[in-house]
Amino acid sequence: MWQKLAKSFFGSANDRYVKSLDKIVARINALEPQLADFSDDELKAQTAKFRLKLSEGKTLDDLLPEAFATVREASRRVLGMRHFDTQMVGGIVLHRGEIAEMKTGEGKTLVATLATYLNAIEGKGVHVVTVNDYLARRDAEWMGQLHRWLGLTVGVIVPNMPEHERRAAYAADITYATNNELGFDYLRDNMKQDRAQMVQRPFNFAIVDEVDSILIDEARTPLIISGPTEDKSDLYVAIDAVVKGLEEQYYEKDEKARNVQLTEEGVEEVERRLLAAGLLASDNLYDVENTLVVHHLDQAMRAVIMFKRDTDYIVKDDKVIIIDEFTGRMMDGRRWSNGLHQAVEAKEGVPIQPENQTLASITFQNYFRMYPKLAGMTGTAATEAAEFWDIYKLNVVEIPTNKPVARVDEQDEFYKNTTDKFQAIAKAIKEKNQIGQPVLVGTVSIEKSELLSEYLKKEGVKHAVLNARMHEQEAYIVAQAGRIGAVTIATNMAGRGTDIQLGGNVEFRIEEELRDLPDGPERDAAIERIKAEVAEEKARVIEAGGLFVLGTERHESRRIDNQLRGRSGRQGDPGLSRFYLCLEDDLLRIFGPDTLFAKMMNSNLEDGEAIGSKWLSKAIETAQKKVEARNYEMRKQVVQFDDVMNDQRKVIYEQRAEIMDAETVDDVVVSMRTDAINAIVAASCPPGSYPEQWDIEGLKAKLAEITGLQPPIDDWLQEDAVEPDMIEERIQELAAQKMEATTANIDPAIWKRVEKSVLLQQLDHHWKEHLATLDALRQVVFLRSYAQKQPLNEYKQEAFGLFEMMLDSIRESVTKVLMTSEFRIAEPPPMPVLPKLPQFMTGHIDPLTGDDDSNDGDGSEKQPALFGALGGPVMAQVPAGAMAGTVDPYRHMNVNRNAPCPCGSGSKYKHCHGAVA
Repeated sequence: MWQKLAKSFFGSANDRYVKSLDKIVARINALEPQLADFSDDELKAQTAKFRLKLSEGKTLDDLLPEAFATVREASRRVLGMRHFDTQMVGGIVLHRGEIAEMKTGEGKTLVATLATYLNAIEGKGVHVVTVNDYLARRDAEWMGQLHRWLGLTVGVIVPNMPEHERRAAYAADITYATNNELGFDYLRDNMKQDRAQMVQRPFNFAIVDEVDSILIDEARTPLIISGPTEDKSDLYVAIDAVVKGLEEQYYEKDEKARNVQLTEEGVEEVERRLLAAGLLASDNLYDVENTLVVHHLDQAMRAVIMFKRDTDYIVKDDKVIIIDEFTGRMMDGRRWSNGLHQAVEAKEGVPIQPENQTLASITFQNYFRMYPKLAGMTGTAATEAAEFWDIYKLNVVEIPTNKPVARVDEQDEFYKNTTDKFQAIAKAIKEKNQIGQPVLVGTVSIEKSELLSEYLKKEGVKHAVLNARMHEQEAYIVAQAGRIGAVTIATNMAGRGTDIQLGGNVEFRIEEELRDLPDGPERDAAIERIKAEVAEEKARVIEAGGLFVLGTERHESRRIDNQLRGRSGRQGDPGLSRFYLCLEDDLLRIFGPDTLFAKMMNSNLEDGEAIGSKWLSKAIETAQKKVEARNYEMRKQVVQFDDVMNDQRKVIYEQRAEIMDAETVDDVVVSMRTDAINAIVAASCPPGSYPEQWDIEGLKAKLAEITGLQPPIDDWLQEDAVEPDMIEERIQELAAQKMEATTANIDPAIWKRVEKSVLLQQLDHHWKEHLATLDALRQVVFLRSYAQKQPLNEYKQEAFGLFEMMLDSIRESVTKVLMTSEFRIAEPPPMPVLPKLPQFMTGHIDPLTGDDDSNDGDGSEKQPALFGALGGPVMAQVPAGAMAGTVDPYRHMNVNRNAPCPCGSGSKYKHCHGAVA
């Protein structure tokens, strides 16, 4: 009570903080008249002036008022948009490395230009992170006009760009890119063999748009670069046939964890079926030799029982395509991990792609924490403020709206079952449609959107359906959702990135209707006509009550519901929002207090009757909070485990960078050889033991394998007072002599490159194997909790031991390759070709559930073998005779279909010379 009283009197901490920024905004506003008198050239010269001041010792904070005022004036001239004072507050918050929560329609894209410009003046690079490629391109082009006008360079990163274009984009003052592209480029850079091949430069400052979507929703799943393993299609198909025949009494399903467990009776039944199919090596399912079968059985059960077509995925062009649970988008090229995607492919009877092995991975948490300064903006962040601070040390600041919100948020309506609910929804939509009020309907799956579409067809209501099947028309459908009488059904509005304007979107109508009309008086007149029509239509929509947002059920996260609501009531427009719920909704069915709801709803409600209650709404919110807390724990667990790997990743990547930057690595090679030989001697001749206890035969065999040496150890043992140290020194001398003899006839410059290449290849090979081991360890370490042990602590200890073993293996491997290989200098080819990094599969995979949130175009197609015998990339081979006559030399090359075409066009091979005639 006292807290509420104090808050009403003094204001909240957020209100006081925002109010404290008013002084800075007043200083910015005071400069506006002066800058308005500047000519265009004088305004453009401000950038050079600011850079000079920075070189003289001024800080970015010192420059903020004048820089922000400059951007505002330039935006007015270039874009025709003047920043509101609330947008200035948002810009200051972003510059300070905080999260600006701004409602939909408040102009977050324009706000970002303020902090982006100020921080780009330093020339260290600013990354603006978006949730999809469409927004990255749009913002780079749209806001890029302003930045380029002020003398800054702007780049954009999209999938399948050539390396040289990526490098140029990262070298720009401001770079727009998706979170996935940034993360994958970081991983790819740290797999390259030469510093000149790397595309990114040191991190400086990042502004993350839709920060809750990227740093919260997608942060549960690490980014993974992987390569293919052997094909096991037959095994998937065989086990799928076994699982599809299982009756419900043989298993128990946990919908919260999306998991399935066999009962004791089920284990016996499955054993019988697998034995009959010849899939078990022994008659006990859980014998160690059946481990692989058990793994595939678990994934097949999840695929068949827990994963639903048109909700979790769709089948298109004989491919299983995942549907993003947050945005409803198709995620082409993204695949579930650990064999789950293959199990779903077997379930649906489509071609099964091979599994993949992890080559590099990182979580979004650890990627974005590498930026010295990080900021974000979204319409919904306050509900996750604790997590933002806990994981990223980011403070959430709620920015007041430019105009008061006029939207009315009505109470939820509850129904007994789905049929009653959808009938009521269809009736409500028809009523609004008859008075011309536009309706935006939010559903949680394709299945539900198509079901509602059927109800509306029966009512005779004209409508548009926006879901993963309608991905191509998405932007246009959303842009026109505010037109008079429009009814739009959408799977989810999170991150759509297109503003819904009452009366329609002028720009989209011009693009759609005047696409073929050339510039001239006729086009100008048509544009004025469209503007007048939109203004008239907007007035009619406002009179009808503005946009009506209707939610067909509550999402697990309150943020997603708030995002849907926020589509209505932009910039002071009127609006209405209401959610329709029933007992059969997933949230209530899985997480709600069943007995309470079931008794009350079934006993008190007649068919078709609705109930609205603050108490019921509160109960729903409590269920949502439970799910949010559970999901937070899952994300926290992912980052805790990745923190262990992150420490090791930093060591490996720093070592790689040092090797690439070094003029010569002979001191590293000598050190590795010394350590490897000392370890071999110590293992066979332990310090403090007697010579008769030493394993001399083992020592000889190991030395021959690793160094190729056959030292006269038996003769040394005849000497008095022989010690392990003496044996080590003599072997070291012999090894050094052998290396001198090996390199005597090799150009020192060539030998330096050989050493560096061997070091990098062995480092990458063993790091890849280490990642696979850690993946396996993470999956089984949770079983240790049954022995009253903390899984995370066990993982830390084991991972540290495995890392030390990996370093030992690297030392041995490098020593072995350099000391036992035969080096011959071949004639250089007439047209040397620089090796390129192979086209890897990229994924964004949840280690706990197998969910994948990444994008690699058509990355789901089969990839070629990644490495040759010595670990080098496989190069495209032109078939013999292909160069003769008029045959296209690029036509039949052995090139991955998704790789850039060797002709240099920049297109994928399958779209260029590899296209099917």
